[in-house]
Amino acid sequence: MAEILLIEDDVTIRTALTRGLRELGHAVSSCTTALDGLRVALRDRPDLVVLDLGLPDLDGTELLRMLRAVSRVPVIVATARGGDAEMVPVLDAGADDYVTKPFSAAQLDARVRAVLRRAGQERAQEDTAVTVAGLRLDPRTREATLDGTPLELTPREFDLLHFLAVRAGEVVTKRELLTEVWQVPYGGADKTVDVHLSWLRRKLGETAQEPRYLVTVRGVGVKLVEPP
Repeated sequence: MAEILLIEDDVTIRTALTRGLRELGHAVSSCTTALDGLRVALRDRPDLVVLDLGLPDLDGTELLRMLRAVSRVPVIVATARGGDAEMVPVLDAGADDYVTKPFSAAQLDARVRAVLRRAGQERAQEDTAVTVAGLRLDPRTREATLDGTPLELTPREFDLLHFLAVRAGEVVTKRELLTEVWQVPYGGADKTVDVHLSWLRRKLGETAQEPRYLVTVRGVGVKLVEPP
């Protein structure tokens, strides 16, 4: 059973989907506006959000961007709009999947189960100890070592380093770090990231000018790599 938040203003569709999903074993709550949906999603932290695009106060794509700035909850977009021109921007904005109306509760249930399986696999991966060359971080014990020597990291430093280590080799923007590590949706200063990266470099025995693990990509962000 999943806890599902349905954000849909059409009373007929909302009633039918709520009834159908409950009959399939899910717990369902619903909202009729984007802003109410955002508030409930942040307050109740559902397992998954089903989001209509044609909402009365905000376009669903805009709500999706707002939600993605503060939450990683899986989102399935349910819409009457079809075609790549409509769906590609929605997926780029952070949707995990989409269904085109009309559809049945059983079809939506299949999508829900598939998305939750993928989300569970991703969470399991992020909960697993990660090793990059001589650097090892275990999120379950919150222990970090470098070439077998324990690293004394603050909680924020650990979260930052682990986030980068899971994505080793990928360039991560400072905005993404502020959103995912600091949970800052809109505001926040890049300087915060810079300071913590400086502290991490010191503990890793490197500098920005002579990096080993933390490489700055000017104008883009930072990536964690295996030392040369």
